[in-house]
This record gives sequence, C-alpha cells and structure tokens, in this order.
Amino acid sequence: METTISIIPEAFRINEPINQKIYLVNGELKEWDGVTTEVYSTISSTSDYAPTLLGTVPDMGENEALDALDAAVRAYDKGQGVWPTMRVRDRIECMEKFVRIMETKKVEVVKYLMWEIGKTLPDSEKEFDRTIEYIYNTIEEYKQLDRSSAKFEKNDGVYAHIRRGPLGVVLCLGPYNYPLNETFCLLIPAIIMGNTAVFKPAKQGVLLISPLIAAFKESFPKGVVNVLFGRGRAIAGPIMKTGKVDVLALIGHSSSANTLQNQHPKSNRLRLVLGLEAKNPAIVLNDANLELTINECLAGALSFNGQRCTALKVIYVHKDIVEEFNEKFSKKVDELKFGNPWDKGVSLTPLPERDKPAYIQELIDDALKKGARVLNAKGGEHSDNYIWPAVLYPVTKDMRVYEEEQFGPVIPILSFEDIQEPLDDMAESNYGQQVSLFGSDVYTLAPLIDSLANLVCRVNLNSSCQRGPDVYPFTGRKDSAVGTLSVHDALRSFSIRTFVASKDTELNNEILEKLLETKLSNFISTDYLL
Repeated sequence: METTISIIPEAFRINEPINQKIYLVNGELKEWDGVTTEVYSTISSTSDYAPTLLGTVPDMGENEALDALDAAVRAYDKGQGVWPTMRVRDRIECMEKFVRIMETKKVEVVKYLMWEIGKTLPDSEKEFDRTIEYIYNTIEEYKQLDRSSAKFEKNDGVYAHIRRGPLGVVLCLGPYNYPLNETFCLLIPAIIMGNTAVFKPAKQGVLLISPLIAAFKESFPKGVVNVLFGRGRAIAGPIMKTGKVDVLALIGHSSSANTLQNQHPKSNRLRLVLGLEAKNPAIVLNDANLELTINECLAGALSFNGQRCTALKVIYVHKDIVEEFNEKFSKKVDELKFGNPWDKGVSLTPLPERDKPAYIQELIDDALKKGARVLNAKGGEHSDNYIWPAVLYPVTKDMRVYEEEQFGPVIPILSFEDIQEPLDDMAESNYGQQVSLFGSDVYTLAPLIDSLANLVCRVNLNSSCQRGPDVYPFTGRKDSAVGTLSVHDALRSFSIRTFVASKDTELNNEILEKLLETKLSNFISTDYLL
C-alpha cells in the first residue's frame, strides 16, 4: 500500500522512531546498550514506496535470558517466594493495579498495532478493549475459584482443604497476529495463579509492549514478570535447556513448540499450554442460506487477511451449489476495500511479513499447475506489500494450498457430493481445532454435528470460526493445541490442585481451628472474597 505522510491522520503518524532500550528483569527497568534490531512496518509513509522504520529493540542473547530466568526462579523460590505464597486478595490487588495503568496506554498500543502488523483501527481497538475485559473477567473468575475453595471437605474421617496452587516458572511466548490479546491470555492467568514468568514479545508486535513495561514493574513484586527482547532461538532455547522452566506457554507453530519441548532435559516435568496451527474447514451443504454463508465465509477466510489460527483455510461446497457459491463469493472478494489500517471501511490491509506475498504466490502457482483456476478477477494481483486474495477452484489434495496452513489471503475451494468426503479429510488431517457447518435441515445436521464434535473442539453452526467469547473454551485436537484457554480454563491450565489433609482427631481439629482463627496461613483460610 503506497501512501504519503500528508494523508496519514496526525494521531497515527510515526513522527519519531521508538528506540526501545528498556527491559525488565528482577523488578528493575534496565537500559540495554548492546546490539539492537530495527523494526520496520510494510506500510509506507513516503510517496515512493519504502518500508517505515518504527524503531529499534534490543537483540538479546543467552546471558540476558539466563539472568531473567534466574530472577523468575528466585521470585518463585521453590514455592516459598513472596508471590506464590501471597494471599489471593493481595495478588488480585496487584493485577487490578496493573490493568488500571494499562487502560491509560490504549492510544499508544493501538497505534503500534496498526503500524506493526497492519491490523485495522477498529480491530486494533477491539483487541485492546478485549484484553482489558479479559483481565477483569480473569480477576472475577479467580475470586469465584477462591470462594469455591474457602471450605473443608470430609470423607472417610479425613478433612481436606483443597485449593489450586502455582506450578512454578513460566516461559511465555505470544504470536504476532494477536500480540497483545493472545499473549496476555497466557501471561495474565499464569501470574495471577502465583507463577513467575519470563516473557518475550513476538517478532512483529514488539514495540506495542513498550508502553506496558513500567506497569509490570510498578504492579508486581520483583522477579514475577521479566520482559526480554530478541530472537526466540537466542532467548528461549538457552532458557529451556536449563530445565528450570515448569510451564511452556506458547501460541505459534507446532515446530517451535516441539523444538523447545525437546530442549528441556526433563520434558516429563514440563507442563504445556499451547495454541498451535489449524486448517479449519467450512462445510457448505446444499440447503445452506447462500447469502449468510458467503458473508460468514468471507469474514472467516479474510478477517485480518486470513492471518488467524481460527481462520477458514479451506471451503468444501456441495456440488449442487458450488457454481453459484463460487460466482457470488468471488465477486464479494473483489469488492473488499484495501487500504491502510486507519482508512474508513477498509477490510484488507498491508501484510506485516515482507515475504508473505511471495509465499502466497507460490501456493497459487502450485495450484494452477495442478489444475486449479483463480476465479476472481483481482486474485493474485501484487502491490509492494500485498497480494490480492485468490479464490482457487477446483482444489485437490496434492496441492500445497490444501495441505499447508496458508496464514494469508488465499482461499482454496473443493466440491463434494458425499458428506463422507470432507469428514474423512478432517479425520486424516493433522489438525482439529474448529469447523464451520452451513445448512438448514436438522435431520442432516444432527448426525453431522455428532461426528464433527469428535473431530474438532468447536462446531460453528452457520457462522465463521472464531476464538471468542473468551469465556468459552479455546483448544484443539491433534497438532492444534495442548491445554485449554478461556477465562475459566486458563486459571486451571496454569495451576494444580493441592490440598492439606487431616484426620478427624481432637489434636488436628484444634490445630485447624487455631490456624483459621489466627490467619497465620495464607493457604488454610475460609475468608470469602466478594
């Protein structure tokens, strides 16, 4: 997308690059004086196209990674640290302080969401607001969890006081497509449950974390949150090799997760909370409402240019309606508006990865060689930082676009006659996150829903795949996820049930009564949080 500074609204202009030198380790804002990496946006601010320099970030390595890890290990202190033994009420107060500070940084964070990853202004604002809401909802869910634990149970003459306790040190690595929301959906529940963390922002979407670093320092005890910058290989690898990480929390690609997991010397001890890739299909039955289906498939395939794990990445259409579907769908794709993120009504925006257009073109070329056609007139058109979405049909299983998770603007369509065809494909797939099912007849839908629910973890009826609302489970089968993320589930993913047991004897009962009366223990407590 070519533009000039004169047509960029004043509020969104990059007047001076951010030279991000501050990082957080052991409760100290340290200044980096080593090698830095330049951060560019594929959005141009000149009349002659050129990527825009947004700033620089530290290019840290093993020494800094191990310093941050040691700080997190000391803060956890074998479960004896201030943070893991702190009262729930006090940890909540720290989190409330953080989110109040964070709310004041919306303008800065939204601006860099647009420039760094090309997310539209409405979607950038939505990501920020959704993250704030997620934190407040997590706080409320944690209160409810604590209320449910403020009691004793008795079975077979044994009292039990059961709570959820932290796991230890968490290495948190977020994705570039939701660098604020999905990263914080890992980090926030991890730390509020009493764990300590080392956090490295994604390669794209890194500068938008800058306004929040001081908030972490001001809100949490030293060593609870440690923020580093650099390449994942240079930072995460050395940390994992120490064996001191108790939880790997990552949203990204399974290859990265496998590499890091294999570097841990005691991987059986390692808890995994992973959101990985997916190849979510849409299945369009012959009685589907075409207008609704096309609009949902359009949003599902091309929201944020298809750069979502929850995007629709392959569409199966019944042969009886495939011709009509393809004609109307292709026309809708070409009617979408392309522009800069702050442009009103824009749907398609510059791709943040400079090599992504070339990769998408490879997929298109491979499909064309093997018999597919580009159905839409604009499909495959290039600009300096974009490639227009190509609707490909007929797609076959030997094409790369069928097999690979494209994570970008290209839409493969297959036709089917027997519903068993897409079901068998899904069963054979490496992925199992979600599916979108479009149709009307309940006698057809009922057995399909029953089958699909055993192939994926979310069946979307006449709607596109998505993550939200955040109170619902977000997970997947096979290579798509490990663990479950939601406001409810994430607190449990980053904790373990632990309890104090005592036989029903006069001595034990007297001790328990005194512990409750004196409130000397933060664990044994029946205090009720409102």
